[in-house]
Amino acid sequence: MNAPVRYEVDEYGVGTLTLDRPESRNALSDEVLDALLAALERARADSAVRVVVLASADDRVFSAGGDLKAFASDAPTIEKYAGLDRFPRLFTLLGELGKPVICAAGGDVLAGAFGLALACDLVIARRGVRFGCPEINVGVFPFMISALIYRSIDRMKANELMMLGDPVDADDAARLGFVNVVVEAEDFDTTVRDWARKVAAKSPLLMRLGKEALAATRDLALPEALDALRPRLALAFTTEDIKEGVAAFREKRDPVWRMR
Repeated sequence: MNAPVRYEVDEYGVGTLTLDRPESRNALSDEVLDALLAALERARADSAVRVVVLASADDRVFSAGGDLKAFASDAPTIEKYAGLDRFPRLFTLLGELGKPVICAAGGDVLAGAFGLALACDLVIARRGVRFGCPEINVGVFPFMISALIYRSIDRMKANELMMLGDPVDADDAARLGFVNVVVEAEDFDTTVRDWARKVAAKSPLLMRLGKEALAATRDLALPEALDALRPRLALAFTTEDIKEGVAAFREKRDPVWRMR
């Protein structure tokens, strides 16, 4: 059997992590979550990776979310509780990865996978795919991902998604603001590739400093956030990449990032 998550890096610095359990609709089982966490850690440490794309080997579903069989199993409660750290670790790691993450939503993004998409930096969706929290329909509330939903979507619409269990399509998701772009099926792979390469072409150092700043300040009040951001901007001024970027702009050439 193939690995639950395939790991590939192209010559542009695009690291693609592909969920590859189509027989289970890429359910986020402990096995898949552990493999995804390991792949993200690998991408974080891999100097060849400048941007990460989360994708699916199944063109019908990105992921159906948490493993319902595990939820309803007879395993001891303490054992189930011990395994609940995987989702928080995953969402935290995505925010602190130091590299941009694109969710390539080429199929339905449901339940826990909805939280996974919301934890990414950019979401590209194929027209017709659905996003939502259907788990409430089988007696499971979206506890873990509610924190991400409330930070990404207006409160009343968030409540509607979590309490009614009806999904929204990609176009509605874009109107609600948690999908960046919706593209036709025939343009999906090209769009993901072009966006990923465009992001990969930016300074990896400044992108890392920027992601760290976002993760550290997103939940702060405005005065505290501004106080925390000022020294980070001062640090950016000391890098060679910021000087190279300005020089390249003036000289009308592509920058050559020094990553220092």
